Amino acid sequence: MTTHQGTDWSHLDADIRDQAQRDEKAVRRGFWRKLQRNAAAVPFAEDAVTAYFAAFDRDTPLKVRAGLMGALAYFLMPADMVPDFLPVLGFGDDAAVLIGAIKLLASNIQPHHRDAARATLDDMKAPGP
Repeated sequence: MTTHQGTDWSHLDADIRDQAQRDEKAVRRGFWRKLQRNAAAVPFAEDAVTAYFAAFDRDTPLKVRAGLMGALAYFLMPADMVPDFLPVLGFGDDAAVLIGAIKLLASNIQPHHRDAARATLDDMKAPGP
């Protein structure tokens, strides 16, 4: 579902396009690293990975992909409304933004996105050799 090429955002308005390009770059650069580093503290990990797979799925409408990229980029921000290092509260705002985006765009999130997220998280939890 993901590719090494960037998404063609050219069909969007200039402001949305520019932000989507920045968000995609940030998500590609930091999503998996942050998730692995904080997996135990991220109770919405399955939703985050589901959003990731939907955001990089070429069959997901472009505007939906842009919205999901924005929510994922917010998750990656080191200093947001509530800093992530605060116990219990740290990921609360991230969860609210991400789950809000998923609920708003739920009709575009397919079962195969959730299946891929579960399989990926299972693989991350599996003990290494």
